[in-house]
Amino acid sequence: MKGGIGNLMRQAQQMQETMKKAQAELATLQVTGEAGGGMVKIVLNGQHEAQRVTIDPRLMTGDKDMLEDLLVAACNDAVRKLAATTKEKYSGLMSGLDLPPGMKLPF
Repeated sequence: MKGGIGNLMRQAQQMQETMKKAQAELATLQVTGEAGGGMVKIVLNGQHEAQRVTIDPRLMTGDKDMLEDLLVAACNDAVRKLAATTKEKYSGLMSGLDLPPGMKLPF
């Protein structure tokens, strides 16, 4: 019984260390969402914070509603890319841990 608890504690400590490393790595991650064939680009970091917005100058004289729609589309594209990148990169992170059935991690 003692060995089981000791193993569980070691696994929890390993998981905590692994999660800290992953969070630090994730903070430096950047993805670019695009819309309008690349005419609008939004860069998000791994914490879902917008870092940069680029708008093709040709859109500045056009329809305001269209530009707003493209900004939303680029933002949504960046969020989807970030989610996919995070899942791909970290899905196997905890594969070595013997977690109880039904326990899910945030990745």
